[in-house]
Amino acid sequence: MRSLVLLLAVLALGGCMNVSDMGEEARYHMSDAGLLDHSDSRRVNNLRIQPDSFIYIAQGPFAPPGTAEPRQNVVAEEAFKGFIEYFPMVRRAAGPEGLDAAMGEARGLGAHYLLYTRFANADDRIGNSDEWLDQEAVDRLGIDSGVIQIMLIETSTRYLIDTARIKSRGGLLTFHDNRPEDLLGPPLAQYARSLLGLSDQ
Repeated sequence: MRSLVLLLAVLALGGCMNVSDMGEEARYHMSDAGLLDHSDSRRVNNLRIQPDSFIYIAQGPFAPPGTAEPRQNVVAEEAFKGFIEYFPMVRRAAGPEGLDAAMGEARGLGAHYLLYTRFANADDRIGNSDEWLDQEAVDRLGIDSGVIQIMLIETSTRYLIDTARIKSRGGLLTFHDNRPEDLLGPPLAQYARSLLGLSDQ
């Protein structure tokens, strides 16, 4: 009797939702519960830009406070990976740049927008045996977290089109061998989609 009730429940759910939607719902709830990586993005404006926009991506030289030491240009690198799928005309700075230098380079290349980023905060917790041997601090065990800030600036007018703050944290099932910069890819790709008005997938 119990197996029949379970079978009917599965069939009822299957009729309401396809498998990919069920998987996405499960992933969302597991990340919200802290089992998988999770990010929270806050945009100031909800403006959209054209898909043929030429975007120049740069990262400021600001080093986040704390013990984490992310690669110098990692936010720009991850943003480029996320944006190239949705915007065919994207260029990235080779290394960290100040805002004025990045704006000058973007204008020189003929870019419509400058996507200027920085790693505002990063907390690299102990997530494997090597990190434990280096630190040996029980209070440093846990999941990584980080905050990045984004400015989208129109190069012709220097007008600030949008700003965003993305806060990411690891999950209990995914923290092994992770670093704060490993959490950046998905939310930056989601930000690129949001600039086109596409829903998260």
